[in-house]
Amino acid sequence: MRHLLFSLIVLQFSIGAASADPVTLSLPAGYDAAEQTIMPEGMLTDVTTVAGDAFEGRGPGSEGDRKARAYLAGRLSEIGYEPLFSADAYEQAVEIVGLTVEDADDLVFSASNGSVVRFAYGENYMVMAGVQQPEISVEDAEVVFVGYGVEAPEENWDDFKGADLEGKVLLMLNDDPDWDPDLFGGQRKLSYGRWDYKYASAARQGAAGAIIIHTTESAGYPWQVVRASNIGEQFELKAGDEARTLFKGWLDWESSKTLATLGGKDLEELIAAARSRDFRPVPLGVQTSMDLDVTVTRKATANVAGVLRGSDAHLADEMVVLSAHHDHFGIGEPDESGDVIYNGALDNGVAIAQALAMAEAFTALSERPRRSILVFFPAVEEQGILGSALFASSGVVQPGQMAANINLELGNVWGRTRDVIIYGKGKSELDDWLTEAARAQNRTTRGEQDVKAGWFYRSDQISFARIGVPAIWFKSGVDFIGREPGWGEKQYADWIRYTYHTPGDEVEESWNLDGLTEDARLAFRLAAAIANADVTPTWYPGDEFEAVRKAALDAVRD
Repeated sequence: MRHLLFSLIVLQFSIGAASADPVTLSLPAGYDAAEQTIMPEGMLTDVTTVAGDAFEGRGPGSEGDRKARAYLAGRLSEIGYEPLFSADAYEQAVEIVGLTVEDADDLVFSASNGSVVRFAYGENYMVMAGVQQPEISVEDAEVVFVGYGVEAPEENWDDFKGADLEGKVLLMLNDDPDWDPDLFGGQRKLSYGRWDYKYASAARQGAAGAIIIHTTESAGYPWQVVRASNIGEQFELKAGDEARTLFKGWLDWESSKTLATLGGKDLEELIAAARSRDFRPVPLGVQTSMDLDVTVTRKATANVAGVLRGSDAHLADEMVVLSAHHDHFGIGEPDESGDVIYNGALDNGVAIAQALAMAEAFTALSERPRRSILVFFPAVEEQGILGSALFASSGVVQPGQMAANINLELGNVWGRTRDVIIYGKGKSELDDWLTEAARAQNRTTRGEQDVKAGWFYRSDQISFARIGVPAIWFKSGVDFIGREPGWGEKQYADWIRYTYHTPGDEVEESWNLDGLTEDARLAFRLAAAIANADVTPTWYPGDEFEAVRKAALDAVRD
């Protein structure tokens, strides 16, 4: 859940509404009783185990990671799910490369008049290795401001205009053009506004490095999250032949203004110029050099998955995918108490527990659902959504054979709510199906307010969406039953401020898992409806993933 959650206090407020034409969900006999087998006690046992100190924070490739995977495979076998990857293999190998920048120096920029500014690692800037090698050197590279760093022919937008950017360091905004509702989805951030797109875009230009300007508003999280998420070992899949920059970086807002001033420019004026299709790259008149020592390690982790085969001979090859990433940050910097284990209880232990409870509920049925149920625990989500991306591209299950993905991420440990938040609401018919399922719980569904943050692109559901599979991520809102208005927002805000991505993310005696249970039952009802339906949900007309879905379905029909 990399850079995922700082703005939950903001994004929980609703902007969406229920569909004008709600769908009707019907489930065979026995599903209500099966749903009731999802209980907080069982989920507490699972989350206490996977988020315990013995699992050492489930850092990719660690002994704790191995223990977690073995536990999940054992639970799937115990419940009655078959191994997915072969007759006896619940695991799909995920080879990762760990890159650790060692003792980064100040980042120094110099102007032609001899003026110099320097920025401190961690405090003002962050840097990550862009290539998988032990030494990285950039010498006297010119810094060029490239606006949003976007090249989108369908929007008639090109920030590069054919400029020669080979070997340059590109400074870019962390957003996409959003002031026109008909441009780049308006206020709803698309993939063009994401940091991973920015780095890849710079690499395609032949740049030596890419630096993204951070603001809390554009990112959806403060500088402390940038620092915590990018310090220490960073993981990637093994490099292929794709273009890469030598380094990737972030620069805080005040330092970015200082950098522009060093070159005789005003950052606000540069940003204003970038808000036009006519924008062209602007050399800042400054240079930078960088030497990085990088520890390169190669590690092995794995995705874990099991399948409950469907009962319909014509539909059993189709699968409803329930996903919840199993990794976290492992052992890292100590907190004030000296604790170094990043247990990842809320992120993402509770979701793991939900997935296991749902998996078990399907086995309580006297007759299995028509379609198969695939329970999938991807690896390395926190470091770039790598495990699910590998699975999605592997062909183990063809995209056209996956009916839908319901991704479980984080959870509610404060009690029941009247509302459900759908992240990225407005993309597929899954919204309507979930709204109808929630109605049975006397709950309403809403979209997140902070559509600029691009939440739909920030967890494992995006790996499935990119191959066309209709995907959804939802969780409890903030309208807590029996609590005063604003209480829910405060719980999320406090957790984000003090606990998110820290060793303090541990199982607490104060937890109330009634809301977590209700959300798991809601996800079970949605999955069951899809698994038994004659026609499954699809993307709304015109959605960015609609054409990919059509191609995926055509491929399995041929």
